[in-house]
Amino acid sequence: MLTRKPKPVLYRRKREQKTDYGKRLHLLLANKPRLVVRMTNQKLIGQLVEFTPQGDKVLESVDSFALKKLGWTHSCKNFPAAYLTGLLLGRKIQKRKIKEAVLDTGFINPLKKGKIYAFLKGGIDGGLNVPHHPDILPDESRVKGKHIQNKAKPEEIAGLFEQVKKKILSL
Repeated sequence: MLTRKPKPVLYRRKREQKTDYGKRLHLLLANKPRLVVRMTNQKLIGQLVEFTPQGDKVLESVDSFALKKLGWTHSCKNFPAAYLTGLLLGRKIQKRKIKEAVLDTGFINPLKKGKIYAFLKGGIDGGLNVPHHPDILPDESRVKGKHIQNKAKPEEIAGLFEQVKKKILSL
């Protein structure tokens, strides 16, 4: 005779650690598009996603490799690249006349003043209104790449950062 109850089988996406349904529900209750940010080993991906009953619809998308077309020659996953990717996505979203969104980090637990918040700062500077606390955003010197001056010439990164930023703002 059985003495234990059978375990309930979790949803497939929850088992595979692809979806946190509790977090997703809270984000969807805001009735605003989601500013989704995901990090891979080589790049940062940002999307503006809207919920529909048929499934999520991606309205705009950009990854940090798009910065290479604008003249960025450094890593596509560092702080300045995260900020510039957020800025590029913010400018693209601004053309769609969308003013606000909520930040969706998925399974990533972002650190205060971290790369995810550098991306958020870029999106906010690009014209998007995202609810946040001002203390979580990184410092301007860190966003410009001055903390990585040991690995590259700081004037090279800072100068390139300003050039790419001007190109994005002129789009």
